[in-house]
Amino acid sequence: MAWSGYQKFLAVMLVVTGSINSLSTKWADKLSSKGSDGVERPFNHPFLQASTMFLGEMMCLLTFKLIYCMTRNTGHALTNGNQNFNPFILMPAAMFDLIGTSIMYIGLTLTYVSSFQMFRGSIIVFVAVLSMTFLDRRVIKREWAGICYVIIGLVTVGVTDALYQNPGESKGRNSLITGDLLIIVAQVVSACQMVYEEKYVSGLNIPPMQAVGWEGVFGFSVLSVLLVAFYWIPAPPHFDNNARGTVEDAIDGLVQIGNNPLLLIATLCTIVSIAFFNFAGISVTKEQSATTRMVLDSVRTLVIWMFSLAVRWQTFHWQHLVGFAILIFGMCEYNGIIPRCRRRQVPQEDPESEAVNTETERIDTGRNDGETDNP
Repeated sequence: MAWSGYQKFLAVMLVVTGSINSLSTKWADKLSSKGSDGVERPFNHPFLQASTMFLGEMMCLLTFKLIYCMTRNTGHALTNGNQNFNPFILMPAAMFDLIGTSIMYIGLTLTYVSSFQMFRGSIIVFVAVLSMTFLDRRVIKREWAGICYVIIGLVTVGVTDALYQNPGESKGRNSLITGDLLIIVAQVVSACQMVYEEKYVSGLNIPPMQAVGWEGVFGFSVLSVLLVAFYWIPAPPHFDNNARGTVEDAIDGLVQIGNNPLLLIATLCTIVSIAFFNFAGISVTKEQSATTRMVLDSVRTLVIWMFSLAVRWQTFHWQHLVGFAILIFGMCEYNGIIPRCRRRQVPQEDPESEAVNTETERIDTGRNDGETDNP
């Protein structure tokens, strides 16, 4: 089936905005600026960056309300669904999102953005396991094969990060390995979010854009309170790179953003891109399928990796290419995208029918023989 112009536009938007989201976050991590104490240091504020992501999700709720008001009489595909629900049912999903995103952004500061994107593919492993446990879902052989390929691909990428280090890279191998492991842990939390949404939210027929917006509201509200607490909590070594040496110094981060226009651009790109990315993802799922969205997300991983190589954020290693290929193959196998050659099945006749046919042939043969002998 050929894609319409609108579907092509959505696909391009999904790949572009998704790539910008990850790249702009990593770009901010690589920029330096003067903090609240007047010392210039790299921008290392994962929790503040997570709050900008939730701010972008909140924009989805604003967009939803605007579309709903403008099309109240005629209706719209993005607003169709149940409007009478308790928004707090989305609170646990928002908390899973908050924890997972914060851990991912911490891991991103310690590893490569391409590895960050590749390791996010491990979520299908944990979703499958949790679905078997809490949703009583049966994982078929094809999905198990896809999971095995994904694990092999992730191990290949992780071992490559552990064995090689870019020339002039300030972070050691331990940081790279820690970052990769944190991203995998974050996928466990994100898988919990997906399973919760499927078990408790999907049956309510909530418009997806509205659900994303409410999760953004809850996530931003709770994280704003946590940022106040993190401002006073001392951070362990290697995670105290701010003016106060605490878990998160949001004031120091805002001062750094104000002192460096490039940081401001990177932050705005994160906010805007996450809003458009969620809109494009929801629309692609509605217009086509979740499988199409997965394929486009794989394209996004390739774009991020090629961009990182082009701007020399990392060095090319053929092992990364092998791991990426195995990972994508596993994801396609899990989602049933890999075409299969099926043998032609010869229809088998029922034994009783075959016996009847044989008896009929015998009678007909005897009748024909009789007719032949008759003068």
